[in-house]
Amino acid sequence: MVMFKKQYDELATKVNDYLRITLDSMKKYPKIIFDSMEYSLFAGGKRLRPVMLLASHKLLEGDLEESLPLAGGLEMIHTYSLVHDDLPAMDNDDFRRGVPTNHKVFGEGIAILCGDALLNLAYETMIDNALRRPEKLINHLNAINTIAKAAGIRGMIGGQVVDLENEGKDIDPDILQYIHEHKTGALFMASLKASIMLEDPPENISKALLEYGKSLGLAFQIIDDILDVVGDDKKLGKMTGRDREKDKATYVDKYGLEKSWSIAKELCDNAIAQISIFGPEGEFFIQLANFIIDRHN
Repeated sequence: MVMFKKQYDELATKVNDYLRITLDSMKKYPKIIFDSMEYSLFAGGKRLRPVMLLASHKLLEGDLEESLPLAGGLEMIHTYSLVHDDLPAMDNDDFRRGVPTNHKVFGEGIAILCGDALLNLAYETMIDNALRRPEKLINHLNAINTIAKAAGIRGMIGGQVVDLENEGKDIDPDILQYIHEHKTGALFMASLKASIMLEDPPENISKALLEYGKSLGLAFQIIDDILDVVGDDKKLGKMTGRDREKDKATYVDKYGLEKSWSIAKELCDNAIAQISIFGPEGEFFIQLANFIIDRHN
């Protein structure tokens, strides 16, 4: 686990450094929008999705300098979604990662524009990187397309819409799984699929990575459901009990704590089984699955 943490921190630092350089290079008038973007980008966070992208690209023997702008873009998209998700019209949250949410600091109008700016900057960043690599332009366009679909109505946004539509309803398990796989799992899958698009590995390798991402993404959101009930506000950096307060559809409400935990553990075990195809080289991803489960403890 010590080696895993060292590797994880190294990749997260690469992402943070890239985001800092990218944002600093653009700071111009109007200052408030850059302050707002910076505030949410650097308000903490595990950088889980970009770390997965870089780690999977490394696993496929890719050049991390080539995939770093994709990882940075993915984190911008994730951050924009959190800024908008916290707004009064959505989840109306006052705290995120232990600090006041963006709209509490900068106002709702700037928070909306901050999310818009991060989303657009993500695509600017990824497309600029693709244009600098004409020898692999198609690979990069496919990777960007993968991320765009995962962030859009066929992925994260679609999941959020169904989530909003079903607040207060007793929904069937298929709809609950749809919400979790799309609202959260889609960007997990995209982080791995983008690497696949860049390097075009054999089909069995691609399938193993994608199955890993699908299982881990769903497990991550189920653990989130559990932590909203039993987690510690200070450790999580946000208020717990919000899902029940807003009458959101969760695995805990549908199956109870014990069964939800069992489902999440089974999903992580399946993810680990998928990654065994890589032998010792896949150890980072095995430890990553254990890290997801350990969030519950």
